Amino acid sequence: MTLEEVQAKLETGLEGSKVSMEGDGCNCSAVIVSPIFEGMSLLQRQRLVLGLVKEEIKSGELHALTVKTFTPAER
Repeated sequence: MTLEEVQAKLETGLEGSKVSMEGDGCNCSAVIVSPIFEGMSLLQRQRLVLGLVKEEIKSGELHALTVKTFTPAER
């Protein structure tokens, strides 16, 4: 799975979000800024994001994804 594919999947699942990616296709990190995260705990944010790529992680297509999440006000 390429970084572009991971980024597209996250941006589609988190409408109105800005996603920037680093790393390689199977082991990458994402910084996500989204108004969706307003009022959510860090754990809730992580679960939401990782839920979007759960199948890819399960299948091994995506080995690991490190996530940093922010609201627009936090950025």
